[in-house]
Amino acid sequence: MAYETFAFVYDEVMDKNLYDKWLAFAKRHLGSRRQVLELACGTGALAVAFAKEGYEVTALDLSEEMLMMASERAYEEQVDIQLLAGDMQDLQGVGTFEAVTCFSDSLCYMPDAHSVQQVFDEVYQVLDDEGVFVFDVHSQYQINEVFPEYSYHYQTDEFAFLWDSYQDAPDTIQHFLTFFVPENPGTDEVPSLFIRQDEVHEERTYPLNQYVSMLENSGFRQVNCYADFIDSAPNEKSRRWFFVCQK
Repeated sequence: MAYETFAFVYDEVMDKNLYDKWLAFAKRHLGSRRQVLELACGTGALAVAFAKEGYEVTALDLSEEMLMMASERAYEEQVDIQLLAGDMQDLQGVGTFEAVTCFSDSLCYMPDAHSVQQVFDEVYQVLDDEGVFVFDVHSQYQINEVFPEYSYHYQTDEFAFLWDSYQDAPDTIQHFLTFFVPENPGTDEVPSLFIRQDEVHEERTYPLNQYVSMLENSGFRQVNCYADFIDSAPNEKSRRWFFVCQK
């Protein structure tokens, strides 16, 4: 999946309050564990928030552009984060950790259930004994009922962003993203020229019990399921499922 353009407008279009919610949920379930591997760290907003709370953070992402922005963010915020370029389907060599997190429905970008299972297997291997894996995904309700025909347009003086979602198969959604970004900085005399770039992001999810089964297949001995950032059980209209899994 291409992030080349998305990386540079990611922070503008993300709801900043979500990072506070992810952090609060993680803190409730990490207990005394302070050594965290954050998967799919993006531009590092959550990794920096963890570091500011005193966690020892290693942050991994597939996108070099995202990691570049995460490095700049960590420098500006004066926190120490180890940044790694890598695929969460292959965590060999990254070390071992007391906890692993993967938020912002990043697992929904895996192309199939086999890939999700591979991530679970890899996470299990890098966790210390008694370690915890905390992550979230979109629910089937979110994918099948909320997202189809979703449309969001965002515009500033610096860029414009169009997001439209369509569904052509159950439990799968395609997000069509269009960016208008400046080709030149422009001046008072010469206005900026904008170029259009398009990306398609596909997300998929699975039944709740299938996630639990895959986690148990990886070896997790205790899997707790919650919904929508709070410690309550999912219901038929929960939009985001959370999992807390103990090795």
